[in-house]
Amino acid sequence: MPRRVLPLTPLQIRNAKPKAKDYKLTDGGGLYLFVAKGGGKLWRLKYRFGGREKLLSLGVYPQISLADARQKREEAKGIVAKGIDPGEVRKEQQADTQRESETFEEVAREWHSKFISQWEPVTAKKILEMFERDVFGDFGNTPFVEINTPVLLAMLRRIEARGAIYSAHRVRGLCSQVFKYAKSTGRCENNPAADLQAALTPVKTTNRPATTDPKELAPLLRMLDSYQGSVVVCCALRLLPMLFVRPGELRAMKWADIDLERGEWSYVVTKTKTPHIVPLAKQALAVLREIKPVTDQSGFVFPSARSMKSPMSDMAINAAMRRMGIDTRTEITGHGFRAVARTILDEVLGFRPDFIEHQLAHAVRDPNGWAYNRTAHLDERKKMMQAWADYLDAIKEGAEIIPIRTAR
Repeated sequence: MPRRVLPLTPLQIRNAKPKAKDYKLTDGGGLYLFVAKGGGKLWRLKYRFGGREKLLSLGVYPQISLADARQKREEAKGIVAKGIDPGEVRKEQQADTQRESETFEEVAREWHSKFISQWEPVTAKKILEMFERDVFGDFGNTPFVEINTPVLLAMLRRIEARGAIYSAHRVRGLCSQVFKYAKSTGRCENNPAADLQAALTPVKTTNRPATTDPKELAPLLRMLDSYQGSVVVCCALRLLPMLFVRPGELRAMKWADIDLERGEWSYVVTKTKTPHIVPLAKQALAVLREIKPVTDQSGFVFPSARSMKSPMSDMAINAAMRRMGIDTRTEITGHGFRAVARTILDEVLGFRPDFIEHQLAHAVRDPNGWAYNRTAHLDERKKMMQAWADYLDAIKEGAEIIPIRTAR
């Protein structure tokens, strides 16, 4: 016959003193008061669920009285009777409470930490700086669940008001990414930033910055040559003006596509899906031979800093230029060297426009309307690419008068 347990009295509980060891005062039905040797008193409930004995904390005495503890015991028993584990219910309640108190800044920083490995360091730093400058000051301490479309739009309007239209669109996109992450982790059910783009002032589209003045171009080239970052990015910066290919194609350059003996780089143009040959001037070959011992095992000439199996980030080149103080919105971008080469090869060095267009991997047709194949005018283009590399060297060294070729 089980031993009968006498219910506790308020006086017993009040007079319970700490001892050399922790001990329990049992009230019955699995409820007991745990008296710690340090003096604390805690209500606990033993119960069985799924064939196992479990323990549920009900609170601290005297904040939770004897009557309160008994009521919680009966509530827990009712939950068990429905086939539900009260311990799991407690965890869900605690998670809900945490979500309700979690701020936008906490979630945004968690998102940033989660994805930081996918960005170049300079990109990760810039993203966090945008949040700190434009978002956290507005509602960083606001509970995440309280952020809605009007709150976001008001913040974006303040960014627009200072004339930073592009930044407003960028911040909206970043906030949208945070909400996508929050939705996938159970913190929200919708993304209030998703449809805000239509409410923002459109960004004015302009041609990519490109300078053709030797007095402006020469300092930029010297800055690229003196870049102090990784050897991979350094060599990419030196090659880009010489080859004037699309930055994405340079990033994806593979050693298997390069013939150092013939001085040619053969690949498929991503934009047109057509084969293309880039003649390599002696200066370009020197850069490639310099980096080959470093990245030959990768397969990619310019692998990512985080994985030799992947090409460098699509933002690495422009980010490096910005670190050197080059404004990629007003001076030049990685893509801008295509326009620079196109203009100077035509107007200064005097090469035929069809040679230039073919080298830019643009669609060029012969007089009969047929597209030229990838080897068309290859000898002439080799001479052109060498003349272009020599021209860049000359203006970097301070040459002011460049003779015009009659190559038309």
